[in-house]
Amino acid sequence: MSLRQMEYFLTVVEESSFTRAAERLHVTQPALSHQIKALERAVGGALLERLPRGVRLTAMGRAFLPHAERAVRSAAQARRAARAAAGAHGGELHIATVHAIAVGILPDVFARWRAAHPGVALVLHEYATTEALEEQIERGTADLAVGPPPARWSGPVVPIGAEDIVLVVPFDDPLAGRTSVRLQELADRSWVRCAMEAVVEGLPFLDWACARAGFTPRTAVRTEHTSTAVRMAAAGVGVATAPAHVVRGAVGEDCALLTVDPAWRRELAVFSRVELTGAAAAFTGLLADVRRGTAEAPPASPGRPRADCDGPVQVMP
Repeated sequence: MSLRQMEYFLTVVEESSFTRAAERLHVTQPALSHQIKALERAVGGALLERLPRGVRLTAMGRAFLPHAERAVRSAAQARRAARAAAGAHGGELHIATVHAIAVGILPDVFARWRAAHPGVALVLHEYATTEALEEQIERGTADLAVGPPPARWSGPVVPIGAEDIVLVVPFDDPLAGRTSVRLQELADRSWVRCAMEAVVEGLPFLDWACARAGFTPRTAVRTEHTSTAVRMAAAGVGVATAPAHVVRGAVGEDCALLTVDPAWRRELAVFSRVELTGAAAAFTGLLADVRRGTAEAPPASPGRPRADCDGPVQVMP
């Protein structure tokens, strides 16, 4: 069997039609059917059931599908890695992460990368949860991932420091003049919850933390994205939790940040299925330098507004 045959098979599955797949692949329908039949002979059985209106996977096809997807993705990743390692014009580096890191950490890193490596384009894949992030990097969707280090991972994992998790309240909140607060002091407050909230010991992080503090958080509203939760908190809807870099680097609302006593921190890492070489290694090194504060900043754009929130911010050492 060949990689091209697997690519043809995946296209037929995606289109649910030999006719549409042939048009998309720019081949004749007889040529496409010939390649699919050759693939089926190679695997020893029918992968697709031909119907009067379209096709559907057989049991053998369902078993074959995820392996074909991984093979095709791995081949594309290998081509990208080779071109990116050579600094070839048109090379691409695919990076996967969660939304909070995408808006809070990566913009400055991407700006520095573009200045130093203009021939290697960056493609960003954003996911709502760390579980989805790990699943997609395992499937070969991207060359590397940036996020909390996976609990069980067979590939390389490079620590890049930790992020501070803070509380967000309005600028005129009674707590806004303080730098830290004990969680028990917020037992009677309402909260803005985010679907991207981490899970600890089987519970959403805030439920887990508040249970340890002796109360159950009262939810005012639930949002899909961390940045939305921060804006809601800044408007006075309720207290929100967020990585400090999201608030300081992406939101730009009138808000105050409070650390929790004891402080909340989450480790971050770059991880991949394969050894980090070429552009992937260079990007990882740049990201680590930025996190340590040792990378040279790119030239500032004229008239670029500051996005920092007003109010006290305690940066953990």
